[in-house]
This record gives sequence, C-alpha cells and structure tokens, in this order.
Amino acid sequence: MIDAIKGGALAIVLGAGMASAHGDVAPQPVNTDALPEVGEEWLIENPYRAEVAGEEVWQAAIKIGDSGYNQNCARCHGLGVVSGGLAPDLRYLEAAEYGDEWYIERFRHGYTQNGITKMPGFGDLLGQKAAWAIRTYIETRPDDGALDEYTPRLKEIRDELAAGGGDAAALSAELSEIAAKVETASGAPVADSAASRAAALISGDAPDFVAAAEALTIGLSAAH
Repeated sequence: MIDAIKGGALAIVLGAGMASAHGDVAPQPVNTDALPEVGEEWLIENPYRAEVAGEEVWQAAIKIGDSGYNQNCARCHGLGVVSGGLAPDLRYLEAAEYGDEWYIERFRHGYTQNGITKMPGFGDLLGQKAAWAIRTYIETRPDDGALDEYTPRLKEIRDELAAGGGDAAALSAELSEIAAKVETASGAPVADSAASRAAALISGDAPDFVAAAEALTIGLSAAH
C-alpha cells in the first residue's frame, strides 16, 4: 500500500501536473452494458473491485476500462497509463477511498485553471459506469519494472506461443504463477499484466496461442 506521505505528495503533483496536461478532448462513448448498474447517485468508492463485485465483474471492468481509457485518456496520460512526463502518472493514485474520491471528482468535473479548461469533465458525457471501469483498469496497471525479473522467460513463452506450440495448460499455469507476483503501482492486490492476459487467452478448451503471444509482445513493449 502506498504510504500516507507518498499519497499526500501525489495529490500535489497530480493537481499541478493536470494543469498543463490536458487540451480539448472529444469524449468517445464507452459501452458499459456488461457491467452491473451502480445507481444514479455518484459513488466515492470503486464498486467494481473483485472483492466487492466478484472476479467476473472485475475482469469485465478492466476490459471495458482499457478501451475507455485508451480512447479518452491516453492522449494525455499515456498508453497503458504510463505517463511520458507531461501529465500525472495515474498508476500511482491509491487504490483506496482516498484515491477514489480524488479520481471521481476530477473525472466528473474536470480541471480549470485561470479560466482555462485543462481537463474537460467526463461525468455527464461518459457516465458513472464508464468512470469506474476506467478507474479499475488504471489501478490494476503494473508498477514500473514489475515484469523485469520475468521478462526473459516471458519472451521465451511468447516465442513458443507464436510458433503455435507448447502445452497450453502448463504454460497457462506458469503465466498465472508469474502474474500473481506482479505488483501494481496503486497498491491494488492484483495486477492486470501481460502475463495474466496471456494466461487467460490460452486457458480453457480453445487456447488462442497467437493472441496470447501478441498480448505478451504488447505488454513487454509497454513495460520498457
């Protein structure tokens, strides 16, 4: 868990950084039909975390949030939520009520400085379900360097998958084991990593080796 001092410092950095990060952005709609309703009143805590909503809802929220984030937020905050330095790195926003309150306030109302809109408000345009799906995706992103220790082996697995070979069950189990060790930047208990995505793609009765190899390629590229 990110400690209180770091969390307080982050709030200052986020407030300052956001002022120069955003220009005019045309919000893109996010399809949230797969997610349960959360009511009309805006919440102050993420309702889609696995411990609250269950694993299936959590996974759906990550998938929807991934799309919503990369359509509406990546322009300023970076692909995969890895900031290039101009805008705040939202991965470090605590996965707790404190971080949720800051996030949802900024998501709903945006940010204005000296009469100039630096970040538009997305609340009325995208809605609460999209907001929390994006939040779920953001908070499950791996920390910097979280995959470094496992990169050589993940590359070997990727190459094996790309060649269309390998024991799907054994490789899925190994990837899941690696995924369980990947730490988030937010303090969330489980990371949405390249390893976990690849493991899911080759589990079950119809393993997709090509898609799993692509997930590892993209994830390893983003990590570096």
